[in-house]
Amino acid sequence: MDGSGPRVSDDMTVEVALSVMAGARVDYLLLCDGDDQCTGSITRAELVAHRAGSTYTDRTRLRDVVPVSPPFYSL
Repeated sequence: MDGSGPRVSDDMTVEVALSVMAGARVDYLLLCDGDDQCTGSITRAELVAHRAGSTYTDRTRLRDVVPVSPPFYSL
């Protein structure tokens, strides 16, 4: 991933994100928080795999799918 591509809010639902990907013909989205800071990315394959899981509902948000990275601590 080169850092360019569609940027979406992490409160978007999985279904809407998949529609955005299809419309933009991309395989990933860059995720932004409420302050429009890029917080990560998610691929179509990750979304499709999550959608097939038992915990999926049509209200699942991207922030609920993306694994949280452990905080960085400097020594």
